[in-house]
Amino acid sequence: MHRPHHPPFQAVEHRHRSRLLAGNPWGDPAERSLWVLVPPDGLPDRPVPCIWILSGFGGTGASQLNFNPWEETLPERLGRLYAEGRIGPALFALPDCFTFLGGSQYLNSPAVGPYEDYLVRELVPLVERHYAVSAHGLAGKSSGGYGSFVQAARHPEVFQAFACHSGDMAFEYCYLPDFPKFLDHVRQLGGLDAYLDAYRQLRAQGRSLNRTWQASLNILAMAACYSPDPAEPHGIALPVDLEIGALRPAVWERWLALDPVRLAPRVAGTLRRLRLVYIDCGRQDEFNLLWGARQLHRALDDLGIAHTYDEFDGGHFSIAHRYDLSLPLLYRALAGDTPAGDPPRDRSS
Repeated sequence: MHRPHHPPFQAVEHRHRSRLLAGNPWGDPAERSLWVLVPPDGLPDRPVPCIWILSGFGGTGASQLNFNPWEETLPERLGRLYAEGRIGPALFALPDCFTFLGGSQYLNSPAVGPYEDYLVRELVPLVERHYAVSAHGLAGKSSGGYGSFVQAARHPEVFQAFACHSGDMAFEYCYLPDFPKFLDHVRQLGGLDAYLDAYRQLRAQGRSLNRTWQASLNILAMAACYSPDPAEPHGIALPVDLEIGALRPAVWERWLALDPVRLAPRVAGTLRRLRLVYIDCGRQDEFNLLWGARQLHRALDDLGIAHTYDEFDGGHFSIAHRYDLSLPLLYRALAGDTPAGDPPRDRSS
């Protein structure tokens, strides 16, 4: 592909040891890197916005720096947007909230670790110790989009705006189709203990996950985040009965309570205070997330919450180009160049 010859944003690594992640259930490292992207010509002598880019499931902060021959890296994309005048001086922080199971959903869970507190109580202060920050916002794709919505809804005192690209929502559509796949895989491997042993061996060998593993592990990881229970095996309450496959209603309700579609009415007051609420999704999303996005869009409309909503032709993957739309809006909202929230747009036809 033709790559524009604009100076990219520069990546600065901040190594640190997390007090909160020490002793987590899966033995994941407490020593981590926070990567911060800064403009190629440096920062001005004044506070600037900081936008946190949250990785999707299976990704981490450093993975967003990886070279891709078919599209711009994030530093290259930011450099182009900066050269075009679509964003101004800003910081972009790339946290590492990866876990042995693949991700944390940016939530606190005794079955995974306190990754919400890690983000809000450790990483945000770390950035503010090193840089002058005027305001914080969030953006992300998939699980990163989910985390962006939830963290802005839970912590408006920290995050003033967010962009959610193809985020997990309408859980009955995005997760339920994989429940039988999870059940079949666990059964084939001889139960949950044997499943985890096989997974540990696979990871120790450095092998990649095939589609069967991807689908089943996603469900186990989500259960660890949404329905931890110290009384259950491995501290995880599964949403289905491993023997007969029936839903466990009390556990499933715990999942639904964290679904953005159901969460929106309960956090409406917070969402109204945000400077930007941005949601989009591809019409061909492979995880049925379009229907969750449309439901959330309708709920926000019904609640009278100003937001920007968009749909595009495309699936769940290779959608980094959507940052060309959301990041300039986030920058303008956080820099004070626009009023709180953009007027709603309906692109759902």
